Amino acid sequence: MLLEAIEHRPKLNWAYTVDHETIHLRIRTQKNDVERIFVIGGDKYAWDRTREETAMRVFATDALYDYWECEIKPPYRRLKYGFRLESGSDKVWMNEDGFHHTERETSDDFYEIAYINPEDILQTPDWAKNAVFYQIFPERFANGDTSIDPENVQPWGGKPEVDSFFGGDLEGIHQHLDYIADLGVNAVYFTPIFKAPSNHKYDTEDYMQLDPHFGDIDTLKKLIAECHGRGIRVLLDAVFNHSGKTFKPFVDVKDKGEKSQYKDWFHVREFPIDVKDGIPTYETFSFEPNMPKFNTGHPEVKKYLLEAARYWIGEIGFDGWRLDVADEVDHKFWREFRNVVKEANPEAYILGELWHEATPWLQGDQFDSAMNYPFTYAVRNFVALEQTDALKFSHSLATQLARYPLPVSQAAFNLLDSHDTERMLTVAGGDKNKLKLSVAIQMTYPGTPCVYYGSEVGIDGGADPDCRKCMEWDESKQDRELHGFYRKMIALRLEHSALRTGSFDVLHAEAGGRTIAYRRQDGEGMFIVALNASETAQSVEVEAGRSGAWSVLYAGGADKQPQTEGSLSAGGGKLTIELPAYGYAVLQAE
Repeated sequence: MLLEAIEHRPKLNWAYTVDHETIHLRIRTQKNDVERIFVIGGDKYAWDRTREETAMRVFATDALYDYWECEIKPPYRRLKYGFRLESGSDKVWMNEDGFHHTERETSDDFYEIAYINPEDILQTPDWAKNAVFYQIFPERFANGDTSIDPENVQPWGGKPEVDSFFGGDLEGIHQHLDYIADLGVNAVYFTPIFKAPSNHKYDTEDYMQLDPHFGDIDTLKKLIAECHGRGIRVLLDAVFNHSGKTFKPFVDVKDKGEKSQYKDWFHVREFPIDVKDGIPTYETFSFEPNMPKFNTGHPEVKKYLLEAARYWIGEIGFDGWRLDVADEVDHKFWREFRNVVKEANPEAYILGELWHEATPWLQGDQFDSAMNYPFTYAVRNFVALEQTDALKFSHSLATQLARYPLPVSQAAFNLLDSHDTERMLTVAGGDKNKLKLSVAIQMTYPGTPCVYYGSEVGIDGGADPDCRKCMEWDESKQDRELHGFYRKMIALRLEHSALRTGSFDVLHAEAGGRTIAYRRQDGEGMFIVALNASETAQSVEVEAGRSGAWSVLYAGGADKQPQTEGSLSAGGGKLTIELPAYGYAVLQAE
């Protein structure tokens, strides 16, 4: 056994509590190096009476490592534990003191979880784990009240520019709630709606005021109430990293310099504030002079922003926050932010915009989860761009699942595109079959899927601002077949709990191959998802995990009409699945 490859820590994603009695333990080993691992655990005050061995299982495998896990319920909410690793006749014991080739006589140097304190339990909202989101860019979704249009509004459907306005508003969203509900989603995510001079509203002027071009508070409250009445949760976007150029405290600093009472609300290096050689003399988002960065350690700044965080959740009724540029704000602020938000609504979902590995924010004291861009680009590289093979794709998924505790992964925000990226259809070169295959993965993978408005009817678009086109409401110009596919995949996910929060096991993925199959399973059912990301038909054989019949819930591809009937038989536990070009199949064990 390669001992140098073995890793475990009694914290982070390696050891965490998920409820008042349950602990998850994980350990990493070199790939295909260890055959069996057992946890030797018990209560530190009653070791002899409580000592038990628990077998671990491999739950993920990437290019270099196997990741093992198990679940333990200590009788008194305390756990001392070590590991025994076996390969053939070789045995190694691992504890806090290192590796040993003989079993330890006592548990004195074992790892320890001293006590399962309720306040330390890593919990994410159950509704978020079971949600399918629909992202709306309010300025581009629908114009429902022309009386509040900006002065320079353009005809609906024109080419979007950085500074263009088309008059989208809250009443427009309200008028299309039937459409949103019919799609089948049970959550919506609005990009910012605070008063701001831009069309995107990420340059906030007033965190306590709704932008008048979107409507008034009564319209907003009515919209949220009707969403809730339909079983649809509502997530609001905000940027607490920086304000906009018209934010009154920043205007005061610009006018008064060092004499401004707000000068310490920002990070100013030199007065009077200016831009020299393209670099502002104060900290900003990127080097954008119109987005000055907050000093979130300042008591007055913190008070102002946290009151905004409480107000929109507690008084207006939003169900959570999506936090822009979250990784540039200090951790202390986010811890206080979580306390304020969860006090206003314990079930609020706190989602950070984090484009990379996000472990420091996902320990239960800051965010519930993060925007899962590593998933986005793994799918793009495998399906749309064909830059990776099936094996590397499966490794990317495994690495991501191993990074975070299970409750975080179950609530990870899995998107294919957004207002910040090219549309997936454009990335796929306009190939609708590749888009559908990507959606099939998104809707059957652990985490919380999000559909970017209009993708379901074939809207394309390059980088910002082209990805922010007006929603197409003329059905004759919509791709209704694609819309039907989205509806079916969303319905499948919401109908079967295993496709949302069940276990995930890769059954087939080969080097150089373009096919992948995986199993989703919980106490309510077992499913196999098979996908072919190539332009030719393929046959996939998998170890199904059981003999017997399998129902075809939904299948289709480039040269095959979708089907929802049929069955396959797994003889001897093996199941052969025929997939057309860019084909997909979702099977359920009968």
